[in-house]
Amino acid sequence: MTTAPASVKKPFTSSILLWVRDDRPRQQGMDRWKGPHSKIISATPGLDEYRQIHLAEDNPGLWPEADGVETAIPADRRIDGIAEVTFKSVLSPLLGRKQTKLAYLDEVNLFRRTLLYAGPPYSARWYDIAATGERAGARALIYVRRKEGVATGAFRRIITDRLAPALAATGELKELRTQVFMPWRRGQWNTPNVAHDNPADRQFHASISLGFTDADARSAFFAGAAVASLSSRLPAFATAVHVYEVEAALTYVEGGRVLPHYRK
Repeated sequence: MTTAPASVKKPFTSSILLWVRDDRPRQQGMDRWKGPHSKIISATPGLDEYRQIHLAEDNPGLWPEADGVETAIPADRRIDGIAEVTFKSVLSPLLGRKQTKLAYLDEVNLFRRTLLYAGPPYSARWYDIAATGERAGARALIYVRRKEGVATGAFRRIITDRLAPALAATGELKELRTQVFMPWRRGQWNTPNVAHDNPADRQFHASISLGFTDADARSAFFAGAAVASLSSRLPAFATAVHVYEVEAALTYVEGGRVLPHYRK
């Protein structure tokens, strides 16, 4: 039986899934997000951390085939990036209304679709599994779609009490973060002139961020025995497991402080 890691942080975190505009070069949108748009978000009062997850353009899905589970990422819904926003407290979002309005107005300049996924306050889990001073050199981001008939509470326990500890126990990870989302609602991030379509059969219910020493370690992990063993458990609670190769994870706000330059 696996046990949970000794040190677990429970932050108040939400994620915004992003698709850049497709009527102009993809890199143009990614660069504007990394540059001018990041300054709008970084200036938001009440942030504990702000991190941009830039996903590789070519992302067919890193998880190997699994019976009864969609592991190939559909090209028409392939995500370009994720904004991870972590607040100091449950009241912090109220402090950032002015900056949020500016972000709303700028989104149309670079994104064609944005979707906010949020969990209950302090329901995310950041596991302290890296050695002191050690940072991930490569990452993967997993999105999980819950199987119909699996209750939300049971699904949350599977992710936080079984799947996350099993991943941590491999000893191969340098970062492990999980989020289990509340039911998605269209109006919770309704920016103007940007699509927010999210059919029920395309929605996600959890995300897991994995960090590795380097890209070779990441490739070996998904081709290894641990993932093969976990694959046999997926059909009991999931209908889709989409694993994205992360091109870069850029931190702009850390510990409540705006960094002079983003940290990779």
